[in-house]
Amino acid sequence: MIRNIIFDLGGVIITLDPQEAIRRFRELGLHDAVKQLDSYTQTGIFGDLERGNISDETFRSEISKMVNREVSWDECRYAWLGYAREVPKRNLDVLRKLREEGYRLFLLSNTNPYMMSWVKSPDFDGEGHSIEDYLDGCYLSYEIGVMKPDRRFFEHVLHAAQLNPSETLFLDDGPANVAMAGQLGIATMCPKNGEDWTKDIYTYLK
Repeated sequence: MIRNIIFDLGGVIITLDPQEAIRRFRELGLHDAVKQLDSYTQTGIFGDLERGNISDETFRSEISKMVNREVSWDECRYAWLGYAREVPKRNLDVLRKLREEGYRLFLLSNTNPYMMSWVKSPDFDGEGHSIEDYLDGCYLSYEIGVMKPDRRFFEHVLHAAQLNPSETLFLDDGPANVAMAGQLGIATMCPKNGEDWTKDIYTYLK
């Protein structure tokens, strides 16, 4: 029986817009942004930021060097938030409903301080609530120091939240991430970015 549900952020709770993120980073002057950015696992200084190897300030400084001008923290934030196309209300409604039904809900995300400055703020849902108001815990790559699909990220969450894999469902739009969770005995669901999963999830919970 499923008692715990772990959600990815981008592509599941929020709808991603990678092309808008690329456009915004190009606006900053990063002309090869399309090579630098990835919807699932970032590389280069983008990966270093999301893995917690560098701080948001170091990232800002390195981007400034790459584009040959001083880029502000707010400009970096604006560019990163290009990924966030929308936060579908149906998703937030079902998160509330699932918690009311007794499920424990968690976030497991490859992300960074710029994105989370919005996600953890009252601006997140447009109604004065942050993501933390919808969940029992958040596990973020840059805080833990490892990124999906690394096995250690999943093992950290299972241990820290004291979750039994056989009682846990994981939703992620990345096939490699879902495959790794499955190897650990976690039930999985792999909706496409922006897909309405709010009804189908109950098939997995029965």
